[in-house]
Amino acid sequence: MEDVWLAVARLGTVWIVLVLVFIVLPSALGISLGISEAYMWILVKTLEWATIRIEKGVEKPRPQMLKTPSNGIIERHKTPMEKEIARLHKVDFEFSDIFYFCRKGVEAIVEDEVTQRFSSEELVSWNLLTRTNVNFHYVSLRLTVLWVIGVIVRYCFLLPLRFTLAAIGITSMIVGATLVGQLPNSSVKNYLSEVVHLTCSRILVRALSGTIHYHNKENKPQKGGICVANHTSPIDAIILTNDGCYAMVGQVHGGLMGVIQRATVKACPHVWFERSEIKDRHLVTKRLREHVADKSKLPILIFPEGTCINNTSVMMFKKGSFEIGGTIYPVAIKYDPQFGDAFWNSSKYNIVSYLLRIMTSWAIVCNVWYMPPMIREEGEDAVQFANRVRSAIARQGGLTELPWDGGLKRAKVKDTFREEQQKNYSKMLVRNGSIG
Repeated sequence: MEDVWLAVARLGTVWIVLVLVFIVLPSALGISLGISEAYMWILVKTLEWATIRIEKGVEKPRPQMLKTPSNGIIERHKTPMEKEIARLHKVDFEFSDIFYFCRKGVEAIVEDEVTQRFSSEELVSWNLLTRTNVNFHYVSLRLTVLWVIGVIVRYCFLLPLRFTLAAIGITSMIVGATLVGQLPNSSVKNYLSEVVHLTCSRILVRALSGTIHYHNKENKPQKGGICVANHTSPIDAIILTNDGCYAMVGQVHGGLMGVIQRATVKACPHVWFERSEIKDRHLVTKRLREHVADKSKLPILIFPEGTCINNTSVMMFKKGSFEIGGTIYPVAIKYDPQFGDAFWNSSKYNIVSYLLRIMTSWAIVCNVWYMPPMIREEGEDAVQFANRVRSAIARQGGLTELPWDGGLKRAKVKDTFREEQQKNYSKMLVRNGSIG
């Protein structure tokens, strides 16, 4: 028995040494040995071959299945309500006047444009990660064998490797931030804090097999500014801190997350709020303004949507982030779902289940666009400014812009919103002369 434990210990030691030498150390130094690039090349070629096999294996090719993204099950008419009922200029009421609202009601019942943003984006073709799509079941024996091999690779090799890297990255973050936090405030402390955050973030990105393409780096957020980005996943913060340091804003948590928060706040000026404080809007605004006013502090990272959206859309930005003042640095993040689904459906999966799904995917591939800084224009209120920034992010990331509040993920539509739509309709009727 002792020999068995000794062999296991030796194997574990060899494993850790190989991970440290070939992955952790290059990550810490910001260099690549070409392993990730080779892995991605093999992965792309494999998925291309699988796609070809699927197309050949389907007895009757269905172009709509293979070529059209499954963004919806109904075709919507984009004509605005004003044009639909513009003909209501006469006093007499006709039964056909209600058809527009009947159609919109049926569309909302069958598939509304909001709740579908809170479920995973569907793929054009199978990426060998799931067997749930009946269109791709048992197309060929070779494809099935490849899927089985993929399961073994993902769960027996990639998962242990990624778990090891994640443990090293989190432990290094806690220990490094705690040690740096003991130093007196100085430029040296700030420098070491940035080194710790960058190094650990790079290790954590490797734990996700992350391949990230950063564009327009000349527009990277500067100190004393506010970085706002669309929100798809909790790993958005890691994706961004892999290329630069930010001051995080959020609620104080317990457990492992709480340990990380307490350690990092000693080394870096993160802004953590207690549950009771975060409901005090004036207190939150005050602390954020104090942070932005100090041009020596790291830029604040904020996700104004307030919840995760499924990588297809950008929903309403909360105006609080745009009332603080200072320069806004918009950032657009777009994940490639072909290699893994980065979206966190918090209503369906807890954080442990979500991380397991992420760590058993092929890879996390995404593009990050740094956009030119934006400032609030004269006469522009916070809501208008937020909408302007949201539109810019949506255009850059190729995302659909929706006016809805992401809070609808867990709550019903407010009565005030329904009343506003009713008022708009009544105004159009009066303006068109239908109500005399």
